[in-house]
Amino acid sequence: MSKRSYFGTDGIRGQANKHPMTAEVALRVGLAAGKLFRRDPERRHLVVIGKDTRLSGYMIEPALVAGFASVGMDVRLFGPLPTPAVAMMTRSMRADLGVMISASHNAFSDNGIKLFGPDGYKLSDARELEIEGLMDEGLQEGLAAPTGLGRVQRIDDAQARYVEIAKATFPRSLTLAGLRVVVDCANGAAYKVAPTALYELGAEVIPVGVSPNGCNINDECGSTHPGTMARAVREYRADIGIALDGDADRLSICDERGQTVDGDQIMALIAGAWAAEGRLNGGGVVATVMSNLGFERFLGQRGIAMERTQVGDRYVMERMREGGFNLGGEASGHLILSDFSTTGDGLIAALQVLSVLVTSGKPMSALARQFEPVPQKLENVRFTGLEPLKTGQVQQAIADGERRLNGSGRVLVRASGTEPLIRVMAEGDDERLVAQVVRDIASAVKAAA
Repeated sequence: MSKRSYFGTDGIRGQANKHPMTAEVALRVGLAAGKLFRRDPERRHLVVIGKDTRLSGYMIEPALVAGFASVGMDVRLFGPLPTPAVAMMTRSMRADLGVMISASHNAFSDNGIKLFGPDGYKLSDARELEIEGLMDEGLQEGLAAPTGLGRVQRIDDAQARYVEIAKATFPRSLTLAGLRVVVDCANGAAYKVAPTALYELGAEVIPVGVSPNGCNINDECGSTHPGTMARAVREYRADIGIALDGDADRLSICDERGQTVDGDQIMALIAGAWAAEGRLNGGGVVATVMSNLGFERFLGQRGIAMERTQVGDRYVMERMREGGFNLGGEASGHLILSDFSTTGDGLIAALQVLSVLVTSGKPMSALARQFEPVPQKLENVRFTGLEPLKTGQVQQAIADGERRLNGSGRVLVRASGTEPLIRVMAEGDDERLVAQVVRDIASAVKAAA
């Protein structure tokens, strides 16, 4: 594959107002993607754009709009809306392209641009490379005539449409009446839709992180800071806590005691319930290389296969489509339920957990630990300059770690696709050995960096 200059594992991402997350780059994305997806000169073409609540969205959105309109694409603006909702609306509105402006779980100072094709799925690597090639053309190339410029409108009912779609994924025969639910929306894209959907399904809702000011997205709240959710659950004696990230494509859950439940345990809960109901397609679950070995063993004991992909929900989705799977995700809480959505959807995944909770009649604490996790240790090492991963000393440290685990665990060292980090992970049955292996590899990475 050719080297990518702008796109990472999940669109284009970076610090706002610094390359590549500048108004100029956003303009070039609009120009390039607009040219690529205007396939039929005989008809109008449409792009839909959603965003989270970051202050920099007010800079990125108009730049994208200018790019798309200048090559003749009509634009519809949703305003704040979850990433999965933008994917759904791209398809339901028969748009040629969908765009989400968000840096997901990152701090407010970052932002990003994610693109969806007309089928609602994230673009392939090959498509992104085509866009990159066009981005480096002159800004005057391929512009529309004055009479052919795109028209721009705001869509006022986008949030209401998504609420109805999300509610429809919850079994009609069930209700959330009698449940007290904390929902932490991370001051992000779901700050209106998530509490509304839960309330309309019958729950008593305690909303947290629903006062965005442009700079507080993911700030000590949301799925990356589950302690805020857990404290609210204990304070209000709630039955369950749900925490979404800034663009609501991932979630964290805690039980009524405030104990956090990770993405692997949530996937195990849903997989077990769906398998029992004959709803689990493909004979298994798609996870990433980061999912816990204990999860894999849990599935194997039930005759359910686990297929692993590289990190990134796009790669999980690609494998799901190839193999006919309808459940997949990441330990981080990106869960894809392809019966309902084309990408990770925190709210819809939470509704599936709530349906199991209601049906079982058990407290969440009795459902939260589906398997015993194998001890796993992860350390992130930040670097500047050239990536240190391929140096001889780092490769030797990795080989030494694998030899010491001796088949009773595994080592995974990879570069982050969104930040200048090397992620060092090991897992195995011997917790002290795992911790030592991670320390040794991380030390080699630091020395090389």
